[in-house]
Amino acid sequence: MKTLIAAYSGVLRGERQAEADRSQRSHGGPALSREGSGRWGTGSSILSALQDLFSITWLNRSKVEKQLQVISVLQWVLSFLVLDGKPQVLEKIGNLPGHTDLNPCLQDPQSLCLSHSATLPTNRHFPAGVACSAILMYIFCTDCWLIAVLYFTWLVFDWNTPKKGGRRSQWVRNWAVWRYFRDYFPIQLVKTHNLLTTRNYIFGYHPHGIMGLGAFCNFSTEATEVSKKFPGIRPYLATLAGNFRMPVLREYLMSGGICPVSRDTIDYLLSKNGSGNAIIIVVGGAAESLSSMPGKNAVTLRNRKGFVKLALRHGADLVPIYSFGENEVYKQVIFEEGSWGRWVQKKFQKYIGFAPCIFHGRGLFSSDTWGLVPYSKPITTVVGEPITIPKLEHPTQQDIDLYHTMYMEALVKLFDKHKTKFGLLETEVLEVN
Repeated sequence: MKTLIAAYSGVLRGERQAEADRSQRSHGGPALSREGSGRWGTGSSILSALQDLFSITWLNRSKVEKQLQVISVLQWVLSFLVLDGKPQVLEKIGNLPGHTDLNPCLQDPQSLCLSHSATLPTNRHFPAGVACSAILMYIFCTDCWLIAVLYFTWLVFDWNTPKKGGRRSQWVRNWAVWRYFRDYFPIQLVKTHNLLTTRNYIFGYHPHGIMGLGAFCNFSTEATEVSKKFPGIRPYLATLAGNFRMPVLREYLMSGGICPVSRDTIDYLLSKNGSGNAIIIVVGGAAESLSSMPGKNAVTLRNRKGFVKLALRHGADLVPIYSFGENEVYKQVIFEEGSWGRWVQKKFQKYIGFAPCIFHGRGLFSSDTWGLVPYSKPITTVVGEPITIPKLEHPTQQDIDLYHTMYMEALVKLFDKHKTKFGLLETEVLEVN
């Protein structure tokens, strides 16, 4: 405002100078030079004011970009939390222990850790699905009712599309908002080996962290250029099948290359969708997220063997992935075993189906305050060397244990090889639980 007032004052001074020049000209004074001087004073004042205006702090380009980065991350975090719904038992999925949803506050059913089958919670986006359904029902009552009729008619014929890998959109995956999302931390994808397009893959993503930010940014968007780094490979981030029963929401999820973590979907992608498919599974799941904290590198893997059996049945190569910095972006209150907090979490998990976690990041306007915005710590996702897996229709427990051991060793080796490059000490050890 002060800048604009200064500009206006400059204009008034110029006008007064011009009026004085005209007065002197009527008395025979050197009016031409003074008139020119008056005009020059007016123009220079306006120009100076405009320069001051565009140098104002809140219009500084770097600060505007930083705010856009914060907003892009916050909108994702809020949608992640607000759209979260009460988990329910969906179905039994053989050979897939490990909750693969990105929601950190859902606790794994006990069977996930002990057997080769998993009961998966669903309806993470339940409120969003209800909202979308309510909007469509409202449209039914307006002059645009035909749009809703056509969509529901089309939905009937398109119902099984998510089970066949969905319908990804390169336009959505390349949205500018994801680049701002990437640059906030920043997030980086590191390739260590080429992947053959003649093979299919199961990517094991570690660690889960609080929200799995690296998994989403690297494999559900093109912000880190995953398609350029691994040409011919189609990544599918697996999440809960119940999400794809919600109208409109399912289209958004599919556009990012997200697929249901169901037996039918995984079987289809690994056996009936050609080659070059890569399914990303967050193996540690929610149990791993509850121990997520800055400075801690630990994975829940020792008893998670179902994804190995799944790879053996389809002959899909296993690729270990470690995301350095995933645990650094949020601070969490960790309840030790035997404490009242852990007791409450276990009771919630047993009777309600999820375990609450208490975490915080920075504030929206300041990193010195608490809030939901994650801390801007670098996240570097390193994709390791693929482990060649033979195709065995009926793998034995010995086969499963063999390749599971190979996978754990490959993950530890990947961690040890790259840890010093990304800020960890040589003495740092990956804890495998």
